[in-house]
Amino acid sequence: MDQRTRPAPRLAPLPPEHSPDLKEQFDATQKRMGFVPNSMLIMQRDAKLTRAYAALSGAIWSADSKVDLKLKRLISHVASRSAGCRYCMAHTAEGASKLGVEQQKLDEVWNYQTSPLYTPAERAALDVAVAAGCVPNAVTDDMFLELRKHWSDEQVVEIVGVIAMFGFLNRWNDTFATPLEDEPLHFGETHLASQGWDAGKHLR
Repeated sequence: MDQRTRPAPRLAPLPPEHSPDLKEQFDATQKRMGFVPNSMLIMQRDAKLTRAYAALSGAIWSADSKVDLKLKRLISHVASRSAGCRYCMAHTAEGASKLGVEQQKLDEVWNYQTSPLYTPAERAALDVAVAAGCVPNAVTDDMFLELRKHWSDEQVVEIVGVIAMFGFLNRWNDTFATPLEDEPLHFGETHLASQGWDAGKHLR
């Protein structure tokens, strides 16, 4: 789609300088992601919401996480795909790659149930993520029992926490049709298109 024919954003991202009182949150996000995402640049119109989201995101991606951050990125990716959010799919896949998830493992994420690249513990977590991303929620007692065979209570809370945060982000970004930034857009076009992904309404 030519730049000139792209639809205008439903609500335009504002530059970070628009909200100098959110500099701490934007700087932390820039350090973690390499850029401030358009989702937050739209959100900054509500400073309290932006601070609350930044605090939740910081807790989810904390360096002292009891669940490997690479797996958390994969969990967020499959949950977002179940929910159908192409913006979050591109972000989470690109984020997984930046954290060091091997491209082969990322390419195999939708074959995780049979791929030798995934452990039983990872499969249990991804099963819950896929089911939790559905509407209505499709997580079963059996899935949860399998999850708890492999993960401590604290780890289970972290796993469900990342799924829940992306439940918010999936709805936020699909409702706003948040424009994809250059880096995740390029990653999606390069690595996800063969799996049926395209930017859709997020190409603005």
